Amino acid sequence: METTAELVSSHSLLLSESSQSSPTHFSSMELPIQKFGCNHYKRRCKIRAPCCDEVFDCRHCHNEAKNSEQLNPLDRHDIPRHEINKVICSLCDTEQNVQQYCINCGVCMGKYFCATCKFFDDDISKNQYHCDECGICRTGGKDNFFHCKRCGCCYSNVMEKGHRCVEGAMHHNCPVCFEYLFDTVRDITVLPCGHTIHLDCVKEMEQHHRYSCPVCSKSICDMSSLWKKLDEVIASTPMPETYKNKMVWILCNDCGVNSHVKFHIVAHKCLSCNSYNTRQIQGTPSTSCSSRVTQMVR
Repeated sequence: METTAELVSSHSLLLSESSQSSPTHFSSMELPIQKFGCNHYKRRCKIRAPCCDEVFDCRHCHNEAKNSEQLNPLDRHDIPRHEINKVICSLCDTEQNVQQYCINCGVCMGKYFCATCKFFDDDISKNQYHCDECGICRTGGKDNFFHCKRCGCCYSNVMEKGHRCVEGAMHHNCPVCFEYLFDTVRDITVLPCGHTIHLDCVKEMEQHHRYSCPVCSKSICDMSSLWKKLDEVIASTPMPETYKNKMVWILCNDCGVNSHVKFHIVAHKCLSCNSYNTRQIQGTPSTSCSSRVTQMVR
């Protein structure tokens, strides 16, 4: 197995021979890219953080290290990605201004390179592209996405005519894990209500039988089959005489309509859209059943 020094020496020799016949930059030369980079990106350079003057494999490595619970909360911080101005070649350790090719050994430090974001990545299968309106690089191919100016982010073309706009939809933290969504590297999904959330966070919610948006409480999927089951449960669970004629006011989280309905210990059905995703707003007992209906019927 070749050492890094041997790779640099071999690479420099080939570069010297190549430069005699062609003045163009040297390619990646089939170097073993798995030896370089980190868990986040495969590339042949490191960055010097302008905030703390320390060297890291990438901005995510910096943010993970500098937001550690072991650090004083006053010292925790994220790197200002657009202010990065120095990179270090992973092959020859030459520190230099941000550029795609090393000024010393000529190696390509990342097949995908964005001078605006100071971003390098050798895995171009991600189809990276820079969105001027987002101000950052995205993955998935520029032709497959459009930028919604009201939502302030890029969405898949399949959503262009049907998505519900929510101003600044991506410019907030995930309502489950609280990670900032706009520049997250995890998959994001847009709920029918227009709010955004990590895809894996939605799956975790479903594992705990939670099917309403954490932001606005609207249902996140078609709940009609569950509503039918609740109809059956309520029909087979008569209320005692004390509550048989008790009426309460409810607010539907799905359609926003108020209804005056008979009280039931299991759940209350919206008279407008037939949803059981409701909350009690007047009458006694005052405890709302709606937030727990999906846990009670499985």
